[in-house]
Amino acid sequence: MTENFFDTVFDNNREWVAQKLATDPHFFENLSLGQNPEVLYIGCSDSRVTAEELMGAGPGQVFVHRNIANIVAPTDLSALSVIDYAVTHLGVKRIVVCGHYGCGGVHAAMKPLDLGVLNPWLRNIRDVYRTHVNELKGIDDPELRHRRLVELNIEEQCLNVTKIAAVQRSFLNQGYPTVHGLVFDMKTGELIDLKINFTEKLDGIREIYDLGTFVKPTG
Repeated sequence: MTENFFDTVFDNNREWVAQKLATDPHFFENLSLGQNPEVLYIGCSDSRVTAEELMGAGPGQVFVHRNIANIVAPTDLSALSVIDYAVTHLGVKRIVVCGHYGCGGVHAAMKPLDLGVLNPWLRNIRDVYRTHVNELKGIDDPELRHRRLVELNIEEQCLNVTKIAAVQRSFLNQGYPTVHGLVFDMKTGELIDLKINFTEKLDGIREIYDLGTFVKPTG
């Protein structure tokens, strides 16, 4: 990216509009009618990891929420609002939590340093580190240890999504959405499915986190 990148933004936009109209003269007319995405993507804010591009998705196919290290914290009203809207109003069929190897947030969380305003945010990852510290200490290679924490953090955030009442209620009553954990390897461009068993995870936590029971009103 050059220093004058912003100067090209509007030129790039005009070129993009022209390309879309050349393919489909009604593209923007149809786009303005509404959205019906199948997937909610929760990913990292890292500028190298763009949801639509790495999945080959176009406008209207993916509802997106991004933050540092793809965290789904129970106190983050932004993430919770996005999830609730995607599930309750858009009816998404799948929720994807996607992290990436080389994540700066995960690297920072692995260091016992005071990072100021980042501390409460990184605590979400540090808690994952603490929970799995014996496994992680058993990995001698620092890069492999980091990669494993990236994966464990994705799994934990998928679990956090599963704990949300709107997600449970929709799945138990309609059979969707399901929750999926993916990791992006920037060194290869590969998108890897961590194969998290959503129904098994949900069954495992319902004794404590059963928020999805829905009783239809009578009368």
